[in-house]
Amino acid sequence: MLKTINNLKALHSTYLSTRNLQQSKTKWDLLTAVCVERKPIVTPALTELEQTFHKYLSEKEFELSLKSDHELQHEAELKQQSLLKKGDVDLDATTKQTAQDFLDACTEELAQFKFADRLTDADRSNNLKVISRKLDKHLVLLTKQKLGKDNIFLLPQGVRQDGETLRQCAERVLKESCGSDMKTKFYGNAPCGFYKYTYPKSVQEETDSVGAKVFIYFARHCAGEPKDTDCKWLDRQELQKELNPKYLDSVAAFLIDEK
Repeated sequence: MLKTINNLKALHSTYLSTRNLQQSKTKWDLLTAVCVERKPIVTPALTELEQTFHKYLSEKEFELSLKSDHELQHEAELKQQSLLKKGDVDLDATTKQTAQDFLDACTEELAQFKFADRLTDADRSNNLKVISRKLDKHLVLLTKQKLGKDNIFLLPQGVRQDGETLRQCAERVLKESCGSDMKTKFYGNAPCGFYKYTYPKSVQEETDSVGAKVFIYFARHCAGEPKDTDCKWLDRQELQKELNPKYLDSVAAFLIDEK
């Protein structure tokens, strides 16, 4: 009888230990992340089809448009020149700068004008750390972070502290990750994305947490760059190569498709 009681006590102790272990492993860390996006600076280059259509529209518009003041002035001056040859016009009454003179001056100024290069020094050197790259693309900021023993690039993220709202946590995380020189504008007080992942077993033993639940906020880049931060500014295609597919799906769900 005594042996049976001891066995029951051992089983009960094992059950309590297992239940406490399971309860301790239901804890999740709450994190916020910020998706900082830089809008395109210049319009994308036109495709061959777009160029053909643009040329057609320009020709059609020119064909159907009324004459401009410059064209009317040029026609009037041609009539004056014809009358001038006949001696029917006072020479002092003619304009000092003709429409042809104005056109020649504009053509010369255009010949000297140099269009800005669409490619920057960052594009030529493939420098991913500066924001002045791929001016015709949407860029998203990633920062290097340590997860377990690995260093990977993710959206700036951090653990929520007691007493913080998720929005306050997101603002703090971004400032700690990128410094105060970079100015951004947050859109909304609620997260626009969500992602969760489990920690490796070694990390679970250290933190007593199953994993992390990440609430993602969206912000637009306004000015400045991250200070003293190992970061990358990546376009949509580069994000596909850099981020975990499931993590990317959570981010891409609220980003505008460039296509």
